[in-house]
Amino acid sequence: MILSDTSILSAIEEGDIVIEPYVRSCLGTNSYDVHLSPFLACYVDEVIDAKKHNQVDRFEIPEEGIVLRPGRTYLGSTVEYTETRRYVPFLEGKSSVGRLGIDIHATAGKGDVGFCNHWTLEISVSQPVRVYAAMPIGQLIYFLVEGEVAVDYSSKASAKYNQRTPEPVESMMWKNNF
Repeated sequence: MILSDTSILSAIEEGDIVIEPYVRSCLGTNSYDVHLSPFLACYVDEVIDAKKHNQVDRFEIPEEGIVLRPGRTYLGSTVEYTETRRYVPFLEGKSSVGRLGIDIHATAGKGDVGFCNHWTLEISVSQPVRVYAAMPIGQLIYFLVEGEVAVDYSSKASAKYNQRTPEPVESMMWKNNF
């Protein structure tokens, strides 16, 4: 079940959903709009190795925007910091963003109950596109979880993305044993 606008508002009032900053006009019928932070990152090496900690080059989007180019993965983040205590958040791109040929996530659209952070975006484009800090980039949709959650994400010893940061976070796949 997807939460409606009134259900999202109730969850915010009860502290089960936290959105900072919260702007009432960003609340849609059944989603909340999030915005592109000024922070981007790209991997330094041409070949990314899943077993090593790949370094990223971090930079900020200038006022005049920045042109994203095909063939690169850009890591971005949301302006909004979010927390969820009883709901599963899903991050989806806005249709206006998709119509510009921008994908905001490759595989990581679902968050976990207990996720508390800014969202890292895995941005790719189909042709060169100029983007701007603070532009609407996606929307959060909240689903009700059936059953009790034994250990939420923020309490898991294996959680790799718990350190609060407004900047995008590179892959921590190298922390897995494989």
